[in-house]
Amino acid sequence: MTIYVGNLSYRATEADLKLVFAEYGEVKRVVLPTDRETGRLRGFAFVDMIEDAQEDAAITELDGAEWMGRQLRVNKAKPREEERRSSWVKK
Repeated sequence: MTIYVGNLSYRATEADLKLVFAEYGEVKRVVLPTDRETGRLRGFAFVDMIEDAQEDAAITELDGAEWMGRQLRVNKAKPREEERRSSWVKK
């Protein structure tokens, strides 16, 4: 499972997120997407942890928590949809 972390401060770093989520277990991976054109952070992240129970605990504790002046939205990430641009292609 992957955790979606929304409403992030644009100052948040991968190390910051690892530190926060490490309180709930071992962090496997953190991804901070950036805007393709500007290279700036997009205000959300994805976090993977070693065990599902750790991810559930992190979601429960951090959803709605105030961090870096923002109220976090933390939940299970939805599976990525098929290529969105394919909808304009005739089938």
